[in-house]
Amino acid sequence: MKYTEIREELVRLAASLFERGFSVGSAGNISVKVEGGYLMTPTNASLGRLDPQRLSLLDDQFNHIDGDRPSKEVVMHQAMYRARPQTGAIVHLHSTFATAVSCLAPAGESTIVPHTPYLVMRMGSHIPLVPYYKPGDPRMEQDIVEASEKAPALLLANHGSLVAGATLVQAVDSAEELEVSAQLELLLHGRETRPLTEGEIQALLTR
Repeated sequence: MKYTEIREELVRLAASLFERGFSVGSAGNISVKVEGGYLMTPTNASLGRLDPQRLSLLDDQFNHIDGDRPSKEVVMHQAMYRARPQTGAIVHLHSTFATAVSCLAPAGESTIVPHTPYLVMRMGSHIPLVPYYKPGDPRMEQDIVEASEKAPALLLANHGSLVAGATLVQAVDSAEELEVSAQLELLLHGRETRPLTEGEIQALLTR
C-alpha cells in the first residue's frame, strides 16, 4: 500500500470508529507502522475529524519528525510494538464497555471470559489487565510490555483498551471485537454461563 493510501486508510477507519461511538471527543489514538517509522494520530485530535496530511510521523525510535505533535499516550504504543515486533498497527480506545470492564477486575486477572470463538480467534483466551496509570505516564511501559508478550489485546485499568494487529484493518477489527466481548461480559455478569472449554479453545488456537 502506498504511503498516502495508508494515511487515508487510517483516517477512514478512525472516522468509522468515531461515528459508531467507539470513541468520543478527542479520546483514543491509533498508530500504524510505515517504512522507517510510524504514523500516529495527533494529541487532542478527534478520531472523527482527522486530516491525513497532519498525522504525526515518528521515526523508528518514536521521535517526532513531521506533522502535528503525537498523542501523549505514545508510550503505550511504543511498549506494545516492543513486545510484539510483528505488530503492524495498534488501536487504543476509551470505548464504553471495555472501559467499564477495566474498572471491575483486579490488575493481572483475566477480565473477559472466553464465551465466543471470535474473541479467541482474534485475541486468544486471556485479556490481561494492566494496573492504572495516569494517561501518558512513562512508568506504564514495562507493565504493558509484560502484558503484551502474553496477548495482542489488553485492558488498561480505569482507562480503556489497547489492541495490536498485523495490519491496521486487523487491529481495528480486533478492537471492535473486544468492545463487543466486553459488552457481552457485562450482560452475562452474575448469570450462570457456558464458557468455551479448554479443548474448544485449543481447537480454535491451533486451527
